[in-house]
Amino acid sequence: MNYQYQSNSNNLSFGPRLFPNAIRQLLLINLIVFLFRSIAQGQFDLAQIFGLSPSNFWPMVWQPVTYMFMHGDFFHLFMNMFVLWMFGSEMESLWGKKEFLKYYFITGIGSGLIWALFNLNNPFSLLIGASGSIYGILLAYGITFPERKILIYFLFPVKVKYFVVVLGAIAFFSAMGSAGSNVSHLTHLSGMIVGLFYLKQKKHEYTLRYIWRSKINQQKENKIKKIKENKIKIQKNIDILLDKIQEEGFDSLTSQEKKQLYKQSKFLGKDIDKN
Repeated sequence: MNYQYQSNSNNLSFGPRLFPNAIRQLLLINLIVFLFRSIAQGQFDLAQIFGLSPSNFWPMVWQPVTYMFMHGDFFHLFMNMFVLWMFGSEMESLWGKKEFLKYYFITGIGSGLIWALFNLNNPFSLLIGASGSIYGILLAYGITFPERKILIYFLFPVKVKYFVVVLGAIAFFSAMGSAGSNVSHLTHLSGMIVGLFYLKQKKHEYTLRYIWRSKINQQKENKIKKIKENKIKIQKNIDILLDKIQEEGFDSLTSQEKKQLYKQSKFLGKDIDKN
């Protein structure tokens, strides 16, 4: 069986401010799965069941999710989890746990399915590792904080936006000639592409939501304005009738004016009760 997994070998210097729930849970699950796989290695390989393979993708429909929690060795696990913690912590703090996990699994599942599609003619290949999601997170971080700087190998300061572009270029050109490699550069690239499409779609969704809410709010404001104007008009009519009553007495009102005074006073009274 030919394993393909993704590793992030760049040494990065950056201190996450928080250690939020989703990151902690993902780290713990990945570590537990790695330990279980190591313990069971002599009996059977969990990657054969939970890794992503074009040959048994059906009926093992869980593979597009579970392959993300399989790792080839401790270094592979460590680097993926290190980058997840380093860049994902702030993204979760910014987005919230629910949105972060949604993005994590969409980029991971999406990149895995793209890899499987390109490997249909290679049924004995197997994909494991979380780097599809990791590269998606790197892209999101680069878009969100483009001007921030990181230290490559603790020496060379580079803006995040350039770092992400270089990573994408490396993944692209490596994917073009990665035959025989056990590192799936295609999955790296796919994670970034899926992440980009998702974030673009989200941006359009937020824009449409803003436009829709603006229109709804404008309609509400117009309605409230119209009600206020109507109240002022009714109050003026009541004041005129009350002035007439004060000067000439109630009997001076015509039957039409009496009905008008009763209806308009009742309308304003109901409105006061509602408030």
